[in-house]
Amino acid sequence: MSRTLDPQLRRALTERIRYYNELGIYDFYRREPNAELPREPETSVVEDPALLLRTIREDLGDCTRCPLHQQGRKQIVFGVGNPHAELMFIGEAPGADEDQQGEPFVGRAGQLLNNMIKAMGIQREDVYIANIIKCRPPGNRTPEREECETCSPFLMRQIAAIKPKVIVALGAVAAKTLLAINAPMSELRGRWFDFRGTKLAVTYHPAFLLRDPRQKKETWKDLQMVMKELGLAVPAKAEP
Repeated sequence: MSRTLDPQLRRALTERIRYYNELGIYDFYRREPNAELPREPETSVVEDPALLLRTIREDLGDCTRCPLHQQGRKQIVFGVGNPHAELMFIGEAPGADEDQQGEPFVGRAGQLLNNMIKAMGIQREDVYIANIIKCRPPGNRTPEREECETCSPFLMRQIAAIKPKVIVALGAVAAKTLLAINAPMSELRGRWFDFRGTKLAVTYHPAFLLRDPRQKKETWKDLQMVMKELGLAVPAKAEP
């Protein structure tokens, strides 16, 4: 029998969940307290990824945790896509268009990413897209270590909420931050990494491909590897 929580109890439960999330705990379970009633199987108290993502966004607030909030950012770019996505793309940081619209990968690099996703036989709405940091660095410079370390816990919570089957790190900054290793792209690409129980692949950032279109063929090889892992049909000829 479904039951509606008292609003006050719901608020208290939400605050308690946020507290445990900050400690790195994301899974919670409840048992039926009345042993005489038919016993329900253990179920997650919070199992809706969309609800978890809303909670994370609320916790982030109008973030002032690092200096970027004083360096010209217009708004936080949280993430976008399917909360139940099997595939998650993670980039570096928002650019000018993303800062303006509040959504990751909406500029020229975003259009190329859309083409890459379509070449895989799926749509942008099928995946989830986020960045290592959620504010635009001034002049689109590379995020600093402090900024990545300050912001990445929220990204870790997003990943834990979505539970994707595969993560694709777009570019060296995303790859090195997630994997905590310092290696060239030549050593990072073309192989699988284990990221907290999730398979992670590395490929070039779409912005880099705009500067060097010759690497699109290499990127397509990476995407084919991802498609095979997800059970997607690999076309004989295609390229983003």
